[in-house]
Amino acid sequence: MAIYYTQSGQLGEIINSFTAPLIEAGATVEKVLIKPLKNYDFPWTGSRFFSVMPDCVLSVPTELEPIVLKETTYDLIILGYQPWFLSPSIPANSLLNNATFKNALKGTPVITISAGRNMWLNAFDRIRKSLKDAGANLVGNIALVDKHANPISFITIFYWMLTGKRDRYLNIFPKPGVADEDISNTKVFGDTVLGHLKTGEWDNLQGELLQQKAVVVKYPLMFIEGKAKIIFAIWAKFISKRKNKTAWLSAFKYYLFVALFLGAPVLLTLDAIFIRPFSSKRIKNKKQHYLQVI
Repeated sequence: MAIYYTQSGQLGEIINSFTAPLIEAGATVEKVLIKPLKNYDFPWTGSRFFSVMPDCVLSVPTELEPIVLKETTYDLIILGYQPWFLSPSIPANSLLNNATFKNALKGTPVITISAGRNMWLNAFDRIRKSLKDAGANLVGNIALVDKHANPISFITIFYWMLTGKRDRYLNIFPKPGVADEDISNTKVFGDTVLGHLKTGEWDNLQGELLQQKAVVVKYPLMFIEGKAKIIFAIWAKFISKRKNKTAWLSAFKYYLFVALFLGAPVLLTLDAIFIRPFSSKRIKNKKQHYLQVI
């Protein structure tokens, strides 16, 4: 089974590409698109996008349309999700709180595949914990990202989110989101998964996916996300308790812009001078934590 949520349709394209080798080999792949009762319309408006931040960061679920599964047990579950505000999206988090899905997860091999701008580490950590708590066997992870520079992808993703257009903004910037060639390349990962699906042996899958660059952890982004997730949590808790949330969400929006374009470069420079040269072992261990599935 491949189960996922998508607004723009990008994750649906990824799931189709990733599962194509399995289907071509004769495997039955049940694709399940989850739908919130109150949908998150695409394209977003700016105010609507930032309004979901507190619930997203604080893991507040929303109600989903009933999930109907054809089987009670599966040989493999492919879970597609997207990070929002360094956290699993609200629909993804809601799915992991759904009783029907949690029953299907028990004792089942699971592969996670995410599509996001570039910061997915905290979201993966939380997905991984939820899967473990549900009794699932996480055997593989694939993290697809926009590979352009952090400030560039920030601009292009907002252009896409607020207009629904996935073209080159001003004919200057690159196309937003996961590159088309990277989406197509997920067939390679699907081929790798197919071999393990045939044997039922999953122990070495993640190692093979890592050799194929299915997951890449970049230190500057890992450093920024490590700092940002703490600050996001503080903002989310603070805003959730306020009566006038709109004003505070607006303040968070401007904080985010300043932090990305001014704060992050300063922190990265200070880290490169005073911390990173003396922390190679710690950095290596932290990278391994995100590269592995256990």
